[in-house]
Amino acid sequence: MTWIDYSIIALYLIGLLAMGVSFRNQPTSKDYFLGGRTIPWPALALSVMATQLSAISFISAPAFVGLREGGGLIWLSYELALPLAVLLMMWRLLPTLHQSGVVSVYDFLERRFERSTRLLISFVFQLSRSFATAIMIYAISLILQGTMGMAQWQSIVLIGVITLIYSAVGGMKAVVFGDAVQMVLILAGAIICLVVALSAMGGIDATLAALDTNRLNAINLESLGLQGNDFGLLPMLFGGVVLYASYYGCDQSEAQRSLSAHNVSDLRKVMYTVALSRFPITLIYCCAGLVIGTLVMQTPELQAQIPDNKPDWMMPVFIVNYLPSGLIGLLVVAIMAAAMSSLSSAINSLAAVTTEDICRVKGHELSDEQYMRFAKRAGVGWGLITLILSFFAGDIAPTIIEAINKIGSVFYGPVLATFLLGIHSKRITAKAANIGLLLGVFSNTFLWLSDNPLFWFWWNFIGFVVAILSAHLANRLIPSSNKPKPQRAFSGITPTLATTLFVWCTLLVVVCSLLPDWLV
Repeated sequence: MTWIDYSIIALYLIGLLAMGVSFRNQPTSKDYFLGGRTIPWPALALSVMATQLSAISFISAPAFVGLREGGGLIWLSYELALPLAVLLMMWRLLPTLHQSGVVSVYDFLERRFERSTRLLISFVFQLSRSFATAIMIYAISLILQGTMGMAQWQSIVLIGVITLIYSAVGGMKAVVFGDAVQMVLILAGAIICLVVALSAMGGIDATLAALDTNRLNAINLESLGLQGNDFGLLPMLFGGVVLYASYYGCDQSEAQRSLSAHNVSDLRKVMYTVALSRFPITLIYCCAGLVIGTLVMQTPELQAQIPDNKPDWMMPVFIVNYLPSGLIGLLVVAIMAAAMSSLSSAINSLAAVTTEDICRVKGHELSDEQYMRFAKRAGVGWGLITLILSFFAGDIAPTIIEAINKIGSVFYGPVLATFLLGIHSKRITAKAANIGLLLGVFSNTFLWLSDNPLFWFWWNFIGFVVAILSAHLANRLIPSSNKPKPQRAFSGITPTLATTLFVWCTLLVVVCSLLPDWLV
């Protein structure tokens, strides 16, 4: 890297901090955590996508497709369930949470059940999200090690501290508008890498001739996902619907954006845009990985720079070796941008949940000034905790992107079940909901610790079913003195939305089925 690259990186970081400072005047909790519900829906849509199509996706999705043993375009099957998940969320889940006026989605559970349910599921969120955030920090440290030659601890501290400052100072507006800029940067970065890699391979025809045909299958119709990580279609659909619905609808780091929409109409536009846009963006990531992976396998010098069993090093090694001065800086900025998108979202949502929980436990209302002061301290606290945890992020899966989703799959199903029970069932008590949540998490934890060969994507669906059935059974067998407190439900589904999402899901399955024939 040259002084030009370092200058680009420095200017970006300064601009990011300036954005945080410019949004610092937010006197109330809804201003700080929900942007006063004045944020334009296109910015929210970009922010929603930026959080998951982040540094981990930019780094690890291409690595899975291009180098990971057993990988390839099968990663695209991860996207097939999203349209159906959006349909499930917009039926009642997200509109009901939005119309309830809550800052933390877990506040809704306290209204519907009782405080114990809120605190229990809030604890589950904070536990899973803090570890997932630590993995994000670990991922970006690998990239800065490969591109800038920084020590791991230096890159962790640099990214973590700057993200902490601009998200803690600026609140949700800084997070969302920062995300919007970063989504554009990361997508441009992926396209640049794809074009440069195609050029290095000698063009499209030369690339197609050299592709590993074993990496071209995007759908696995032969497996039920009962014997390991084979990405069979059924677990990707059943588990995927639960994973996406829980992540976008019940995870505070994502649902907070939905709550920030001005009204249900804007919320519908946000989720509709996400459902239609994610697959094309992921396809660009995967194509870049396919081409770069082919280039690496044909270039011994590149292979020598990638540590054994560390496919996540593929992108930084490619960037350093093939991009000219200036573009390297832009790509490093794109990676840092994507990482900061995820980190800032996680820190802001963790702070929101913690602040709301502390207020409930103390049992008294804080003034806006006290609330904001505590919220910013909570953001700083969570930033420091995740920084520390990132030093201990180990090898949970072959690639980082699998690791972070594997952790989430333990919790997503039971959490979604609890919310849907609260919205769709008027009879389930708090005690029954709590039992369902705990048994769902315990069942998935058992599957993980027992080394069961079942593909981990099934955990989402299994945890969901166990939680639903356990809650209904407990509701019949265990008496409770606290009566259910049903809340008014709202729907955001329209016939046009439902039809479009079903057609889009079908089209994605067809495209993925035909991809190998198109590329050979």
